[in-house]
Amino acid sequence: MALADISPCSKSMTRIGMFNVNRIGFGAMRIVGPGIWGEPDDRQAMIDLLREAVRLGVNFIDTSDAYGPHLSEELIREALFPYKDIVIATKGGFVRGGPGVWIPDASPAHLRQACEDSLRRLKIDAIDLYQLHTVDPKVPFTQSFQTLLDLQREGKIKNIGLSNISLNHFAAAMNLGNFVSVQNNYSLLNREHEDVLRACEKHGQAFIPYFPLGGGSGKLNIPELTAIAKKHHGTPRQIMLAWLLSHSPNMLPIPGTSSMVHLKENMMAGNIQLDDEDIITLDNIRPD
Repeated sequence: MALADISPCSKSMTRIGMFNVNRIGFGAMRIVGPGIWGEPDDRQAMIDLLREAVRLGVNFIDTSDAYGPHLSEELIREALFPYKDIVIATKGGFVRGGPGVWIPDASPAHLRQACEDSLRRLKIDAIDLYQLHTVDPKVPFTQSFQTLLDLQREGKIKNIGLSNISLNHFAAAMNLGNFVSVQNNYSLLNREHEDVLRACEKHGQAFIPYFPLGGGSGKLNIPELTAIAKKHHGTPRQIMLAWLLSHSPNMLPIPGTSSMVHLKENMMAGNIQLDDEDIITLDNIRPD
């Protein structure tokens, strides 16, 4: 498949709250330094990458105040503000203790401050999609979720999302108020949260799989995966994304990368049409 075949028109749309978005988004975790900490090696290259993602049809960009920390949001503003026909999603609920160190803090006070700071960094009056980044074992989940509902009523959040939740958290949130998306770790190689995905299908939330390519697991040399990639003149990465798109109409993958080559490869996955035999074969690949 040639790069000329990349087209936003070739990908179907999905609904996330009040927005219609193309079904392959962009995860902005990798545009900062190693360990998701500090400046990238080439700041201008990451700005160019974000702009190229939008040019290729991305209109949903997912980030967090914890990426950098803060730096991913700043790069997005620098590259894309003012945001024309782009949905920006960010998150709060972690603080960082250094490269690779993630400390939950979903207390009401922290979430309020995190939301205010994200508004300022992104230079917007209301966040399109604000997500609780994680469940904090020190804070009742319902208290964290209620804080997001309060921020939404105050006009600082347009839509609420949840991340890293269980089916029990999903049910508790359903009893409190409206949320439009769930972002959990999910891929062909990790289907632990299939129950949450099915709940999203039943109740109408978008399901945003993070690590949609397995999180750099390196397990792309599966014979069945390789054979299907060869059949479609693609790559195993593209087949994994195509499988996600076929697996559920609520699926909104957000592959993240700092590579222009991988960005273009990811976007071309939206043009691959798996047949029934492909899907059955991929469904039967058992995650470790």
